[in-house]
Amino acid sequence: MTVSDSEREAMRRALALAASDGVPLGPNPRVGCVLLGPDGSTIAEGFHRGAGHSHAEVDALARAGFAARGATAVVTLEPCNHVGRTGPCARALIDAGVRRVVLAQRDTNPVAVGGVETLRAAGVEVETGLLADEARALNHVWTFAVEHGRPFVTWKFATTLDGRSAAADGTSRWVSSAAARLDTHRLRALCDTMLVGTNTVEVDDPHLTVRDAHGVPIPRQPLRVVMGERDLDPARRVFDEIAETVHLRTRDPEAALKDLFARDRQHVFLEGGPTLAAAFLAAGLVDEVVAYVAPMLLGAGRSALGDLGISTISDALHLPVTDVTVLEPSSDGEDVNVRLTMSRAAAEGI
Repeated sequence: MTVSDSEREAMRRALALAASDGVPLGPNPRVGCVLLGPDGSTIAEGFHRGAGHSHAEVDALARAGFAARGATAVVTLEPCNHVGRTGPCARALIDAGVRRVVLAQRDTNPVAVGGVETLRAAGVEVETGLLADEARALNHVWTFAVEHGRPFVTWKFATTLDGRSAAADGTSRWVSSAAARLDTHRLRALCDTMLVGTNTVEVDDPHLTVRDAHGVPIPRQPLRVVMGERDLDPARRVFDEIAETVHLRTRDPEAALKDLFARDRQHVFLEGGPTLAAAFLAAGLVDEVVAYVAPMLLGAGRSALGDLGISTISDALHLPVTDVTVLEPSSDGEDVNVRLTMSRAAAEGI
């Protein structure tokens, strides 16, 4: 790969643009673009602001106008090659007279592939792979969903030191601290779907909304999904007007994820009980685990995870720990909680 220092710096800038605050999650990837003149100076910048808005390349071209002719486009993802809500970016770059394109990540979306080939066929010089790892990290959930044909699944649970998610009488509210619960809302906001089972809705009546530090629901809410075959009381809080809710009448995790992928959902935050979690784990459909561990012992009560059919220690499921964070108490008298993040995807190289 032959790239200049100015192109490398422009790619770093394009990645920063792609990560701009305020860009809504999914279903489109985050993309940034910088247009450089023949002398390596920046002509214009652009980034994608969400579904229905101009793609990053078109955004930058609109700002550049006639100055785009003969320019180099530095873009974090291969320009798309299809007509969706907007036209193909590869054709827009060609029509604008761009002479060279430097991109980071190749697009594996079967709907959008072919941008590089279209550009080269039109005589545009193309270099690929500049800071590709950084680009994949920026869109790791989107990339996973596209390449695997299903959403990325994060299972979150709170537990005591002895693996209990609730006491024998069913109480569970204080297994995690206020700081841990606030952190959970932060993680919920990074997903586009929250999933629980019908039993959780029946017994716990969760709201499944993302709330700020004052308990107020944020403007953009993930899709709330209830999975299971039983009928539910429509007065349950999960069916209120604060966010959209879908009831998937299936017990099959694979079928549920297939349905959600067809709805353009890419990141599922699994917050169901031990039975639902065990079903997803047994099916090999949990990619990340986030556990909030409280320094307390119950000795009895509901387990955080149902039976996986593992009878010997040699068959235990091992998950590499990718992060350990101590969550300090937000008020006097609360326990310190520890958040452990583990990645099955990392263990299996996916």
